[in-house]
This record gives sequence, C-alpha cells and structure tokens, in this order.
Amino acid sequence: MVPDLPNVTLLPGRHKRLAQGYPWVYSNELDLSEEARALPAGALVHLLNAKRESEGLALLNRQSLVAARLISRSSKQAIDAAFLAKRIERAKALRDGLFEAPYYRLIHAEADDLPALVVDRFGDSLVVQLNCAGMERLQAPLIEALESVLKPKTIVLNDEAALRQLEGLPKGERLIKGTPDDPQRLQENGLGLLARISGGQKTGWFFDQRENRAWIARFAKDRRVLDAYCYAGGFALNAARAGAREVLGLDRSEAALALARHAAKDNGLDATCRFERAEVFARLAELARQGERFALTIVDPPAFAKSRKELAQGLKGYRKLARLAALVTEPEGMLFIASCSQQVDVRSFTEAVASGLKDAGRQGRILRCSGAAADHPVHPLLPESAYLKALTIALD
Repeated sequence: MVPDLPNVTLLPGRHKRLAQGYPWVYSNELDLSEEARALPAGALVHLLNAKRESEGLALLNRQSLVAARLISRSSKQAIDAAFLAKRIERAKALRDGLFEAPYYRLIHAEADDLPALVVDRFGDSLVVQLNCAGMERLQAPLIEALESVLKPKTIVLNDEAALRQLEGLPKGERLIKGTPDDPQRLQENGLGLLARISGGQKTGWFFDQRENRAWIARFAKDRRVLDAYCYAGGFALNAARAGAREVLGLDRSEAALALARHAAKDNGLDATCRFERAEVFARLAELARQGERFALTIVDPPAFAKSRKELAQGLKGYRKLARLAALVTEPEGMLFIASCSQQVDVRSFTEAVASGLKDAGRQGRILRCSGAAADHPVHPLLPESAYLKALTIALD
C-alpha cells in the first residue's frame, strides 16, 4: 500500500463493478469518514472495499456525482510524471500505428486509462483538457510527461468543457508553452485543413469524424452536397475532393467559415465550395421553401442534450433537424446525420431521426451506423465514452 495516501472506503457490496473493470465510483457508493470529507477536490486516495482490501488508487472529488475515478489498480503505484509518461507512450504508439501524420486525439480519457484527460495533437502543438479535479491537481507532472514523450513547441490548456463545471473547476484557457500558430495546419484524408487551437471550438478540430468524413465522401461524386454545421469545412472539403459538383457549407461562426474558405483555396477546391453564415434550422427551412435540393445532405450539429434534463428537448431537436434535412434532400438522395450528445443513446437517436423522416413524408434505409474514429477508443464498461453516433441513410 501507499502509506502516505488517505484511505477512502466503499460501502458493503459496492466494489463489485470495480472488480469487473468499471473505472468510476459514485458518491452514494462511498462510506466517507470525516477525514475523507475534509480532503480537497481531486485528492489522490487509496480506495478500499468494505473488507479493507485494496481496490487501487483513485482521484476523489466528493462534490461530483462521479466521486472517485480509478487511476491505478495497484496500491503501490506512484502517480508521478514517469507513470503518466508510460500511459502517454502507450497511447502514442497506438495512434502512430493508425495514422501516417501526427494529427489525432492522443488521449481519450478513461479509454486510455487517464481519467477525464483529453489531449489532441496537432503536430508539435498539443491542446489539453483537464476535465476533473484530480487531473487538474496532476497538471505539473502531466505537463512534464508530455514534454518528455513529445517535446511539443506549444501546449494549450483548454478549460471550456462542461465537465469542469460539474467538478467545480473554472472555465477559460491557459497557454502553458509556446505561442499558438493559428490557424494551425493539419492533415486528414489527403487534405490540408486548418484549425484554431486557441479560442476555437472544443480543442480546435473534431478528429472524431475523420473516418465518417472519408466514408460519406464516397457518395459525393458529381453530386450537389449540403454540409450543415460545417465548422471549418471537414465534411465539405472531403466531399469536394471526392468530386462533388457543388458544395454548400452552413455555419453560424464566421471565424470557422473563414478557416473553411482558406482551406478550400489551399486545396484548389474554392471553385466547388461555397460557405455561408447562417442559423442552420432557419436556413434549412428557407432552402426547403425555395425548392433547393441536394443529392447528399450532411448534418453534424453540436450536442443538443448536454445533461439528462435536456434529453427530451434534445431528441425533439434531432427529430426536427432530420425532418428539415430530409426536405432538402432530393429523391433517392443520401442523408448523413450525427449526434455527439453523450446523453443520447443510439436507439433513441435512431428513433428520433426516423420520426423526423416520417414528418417529412420520407422513408429510407440505414446503410451504416457508425461512431468516432479509432483515435477515440471506447472503454468497454463505459457506454458514455461511445458518445458519437452517426447514421447514413439512403432516402427513397
């Protein structure tokens, strides 16, 4: 055991999921002593079952519903820069075997055995999200570990994730090293693309849709394509490169659209792509009234349900979005629609989309149900880590 760590004990019988490999302990599963209640948020603790047997080391935050996040099954493990570096090296080796260029999600939280930690890699620049109080307290050894493994020129801490609020952590952004070279260039599916790693959405790019962008582009050749919620043009430019006749991208962010236009020009696709600032729901309704139709419609919205209390309203949003998208898709056209809402499961999302198609008077067949790219692994016992859902539908 680690003698200098405080002990925190589970209630009787509440260790069984941990024993099966589950990495979280909820607040109602802990028998907190006065000493444990006095611990600061994010404290590293030795987790014991009711028989006083070790279950491993965890990051404790009793203010959070997820009160303890397991970081090591060994009670003798020092949680230091060397430990973190080994986990980072393992994650890096996996990604380097998947991708030719160093543009990917390097660390995907619990699925890479580093709880609530997200690291996206843009060559020699890193964007890091410390999404629990325990990882926040490990910031110094983590940065040391990233330096030793990757020797980056730039490290940005992006503190905008909603999870930080649930952990009692402030939001914002911190520059740890270097100067962000924005717009940041990256490579994806043979394209040169642009992201803004400081002040952009999330970490600056949505690597999770990489494989879905390559997949849906195969339906773009000689077709008119609509990319709603296009952000910096990932889907749009993949479609244009695949031979689309015309691509229209819609997004409310002029900063993101500027990146899309710049990337289109850099790739020689600016004659094919047009990007327009718009509120997507209103613009889709307007396009439908105007009789505009697309052979391939892509809708990849932000999360409509960020908490359980928003679930019902979020599902209504996906239903409405599917209806509007179907209305602007020509007969026998293709529809790609995605949800990144962690709270929405695949079945509920599929039912909402099916209802939306029915509202539009359309029918279709699901050709593919997909998730995030391979650099976003899924923890086998945490369905929450399989947050991305995408349907490719051949409409009648």
